[in-house]
Amino acid sequence: MSSKVVICGVNTATLPRLTEEETSALLVKLKQGDNLARERFIVANFRLVLSVIKRFKLKTNNLDDVFQAGSIGLIKALDNFDTSFGVKFSTYAVPMIIGEIKRFLRCSNSLRVSRSIRDTAYQVLKTRNELEKDKKEVSLNSIAEKMQVALSEVVYALDAIADPLSLYDPVYSKDGDNLLLMDQIGDEKNTDENWTEKLALNSAIERLGERERKILFLRYYVGKTQTEISRAVGISQAQVSRLEKNALKEIKNLIQA
Repeated sequence: MSSKVVICGVNTATLPRLTEEETSALLVKLKQGDNLARERFIVANFRLVLSVIKRFKLKTNNLDDVFQAGSIGLIKALDNFDTSFGVKFSTYAVPMIIGEIKRFLRCSNSLRVSRSIRDTAYQVLKTRNELEKDKKEVSLNSIAEKMQVALSEVVYALDAIADPLSLYDPVYSKDGDNLLLMDQIGDEKNTDENWTEKLALNSAIERLGERERKILFLRYYVGKTQTEISRAVGISQAQVSRLEKNALKEIKNLIQA
């Protein structure tokens, strides 16, 4: 992929480049609600999306879709970016852009089942048909015993060849009212308790000093080592380690208070 690429109707060779001063000025304006500054900032950072796409070395004709997914990550990063983090916008945005692209690729690519698993699934179906000649109902256990394999192999093989279901597939219908699969799925993650814990965590982090917040951001969001952080912050690795431990301890105390 060269630098002169047309994606989504945009010639990337014509995209503007921003200096650090221009970037800082646009960030201030767009945070104040300047839509023109926001649009200019996003367009200028399409180069960042393109550079991330290059890392994937994709063999696909859907580069437009991949670029759009990366652009969504760019916009999400912009909406959540805070200059108080003390890092460049590109450093903050890249993980989100990568995440959106990976999410798109996972959703758009069909799963490829290996030949050995398909062969096992074929034998499972063949064995089930044979057993059904003598019985009305055949259990997975009886199939596994007949094949002399573990029950888990039978279950895994059948799951692998099963067609994926949409959350919007109806599982029951009566008098025009459809009950969808998603209606039967609960959310055990985003409970009231988890939301409360998240709010408490955010509140505790906000009460830390600016340097401690920056260290935790670089360590646990960007994924940098303590040595890399020491160079970025301008202190020793031992100091980074001490500040990180103290910050985590303070967060724990604030949450439990």
